Amino acid sequence: MRTPPSLLSLSIDSALLNLSNFSDLSPLPDHILLDLFLRTLKAGKLTEKILMLFMATGKDEVLALIQSLNIQLITPVLPTRCSEKF
Repeated sequence: MRTPPSLLSLSIDSALLNLSNFSDLSPLPDHILLDLFLRTLKAGKLTEKILMLFMATGKDEVLALIQSLNIQLITPVLPTRCSEKF
């Protein structure tokens, strides 16, 4: 017989599904934050907004993981002037 998932695992799964609704992840303990980040990567849900959310926690372990995976924010370059006139 298969054991049911833990309440912690179910909570992290729920957080993953609603990650775009969060404005601050810094109150989360480090181990939960790392698990949530890894599950976000595995689910293919890492967007620029969500990456900024994780980076804003300032947690060394998360920042080190982001750096070790060479995940970077790419700032788009906008033209300073247009050759066409509207």
